[in-house]
Amino acid sequence: MSRNVVIISASPRKHGNSDLLCDRFMAGAQDAGHQVEKIFLRDWKINYCLACDDCKRNGGICVQEDDMAEILEKILAADVMVMATPVYYYTMDAQMKTLIDRTYAKFTEISNKDMYFIVTAADTRKESLERTIEGFRGFTSCFSGLNEKGIIYGTGAWKIGDITGSQAMDQAYAMGKTV
Repeated sequence: MSRNVVIISASPRKHGNSDLLCDRFMAGAQDAGHQVEKIFLRDWKINYCLACDDCKRNGGICVQEDDMAEILEKILAADVMVMATPVYYYTMDAQMKTLIDRTYAKFTEISNKDMYFIVTAADTRKESLERTIEGFRGFTSCFSGLNEKGIIYGTGAWKIGDITGSQAMDQAYAMGKTV
């Protein structure tokens, strides 16, 4: 059965290491017959949450006129969601955190999704990325029916392209195939 997969790539660099892993995951999922869309956050305008709560008074409509409403609709329509970020100072980057905060407008509608996480860092120790994974888990624990299905750790990746040829690239493709 074909599934709707949305991949959120928070890499601020085009063809950055986490973005390259997104592409491999996408290739695997497409080869398995799934519908896949990658949202490269750098290309979208997403403002910070104002914490004004107008979205709660206006049926989930945010007062800000940016691209987040369109992204939220894609997230809501997805069966599978992949969240990918480079790890900066042992946590997710600002682009991913901004997206997470802005999901507040549709907080009660996000549910029943299989979740995959992709993290990359220059550090070679997988355990050094766990704070970032815990941040993702904090996010997903706020919703019902979000099921963690897999994590891809791209370690030892500093410069653009360092991840190419790594075991993580093979893992990303294989994980995408099993969606």
